[in-house]
Amino acid sequence: MKKTYNEVAGKKVGRIEAISDGVFAVALTLLVLDIKVPVSEIIKTEKDLIDAFCGLTPKFLTYFLSFMTLGIFWTGHSSQYNFIEKSDRNLNWMSLFFLLFVSVLPFTTGFLSEHIHFKFSVFLYWLNIFVLGIVLLIHWNYAIKKGYVSLADDEIETVGKAIQKRIIIAQTLYAIAALLCFINIYLSITVTILIQLNYALAPFEKLKRAGK
Repeated sequence: MKKTYNEVAGKKVGRIEAISDGVFAVALTLLVLDIKVPVSEIIKTEKDLIDAFCGLTPKFLTYFLSFMTLGIFWTGHSSQYNFIEKSDRNLNWMSLFFLLFVSVLPFTTGFLSEHIHFKFSVFLYWLNIFVLGIVLLIHWNYAIKKGYVSLADDEIETVGKAIQKRIIIAQTLYAIAALLCFINIYLSITVTILIQLNYALAPFEKLKRAGK
């Protein structure tokens, strides 16, 4: 029986996992390169050095913000591949488009740190996060639809819905945080970081379990 290229391409799940880890590792490393050591020629006193260091606050803030962002999306993507046991060309390209926007994040981070007082920079950064979330959701829904996940029917209902719900709620919260830039830019960024800390450390989930 003859097969087309599209029917045989992109079958190895391990290949996309490998390139995903590589892209995330590079993106995480590139984030810190936006933080430059203050030029020594213009620093004459301790006060000059402290002032120069304090001037890096926006860059440290956006670095932490984006490190958390990438950590959360890496966890989300790898969590899906805990259950995805098969793949095809379409699913591979969904992952590649997801990685495209992962690799763009160091740029939107640098753009935000350089223009932190402008709403457009916040919008651009939020748009980056939004597209990452949407592509990740489409990726998971496609894998379930094609039967590429190693889950029983009852598990798809629980695990599948849990992953979908997490993405949708997170994107809704990120949108609310982005809209806060119309009140105050730093308020918007702070709320975004708090949302990320919740998803990274799950303090509310731990409190909920402790109360049971």
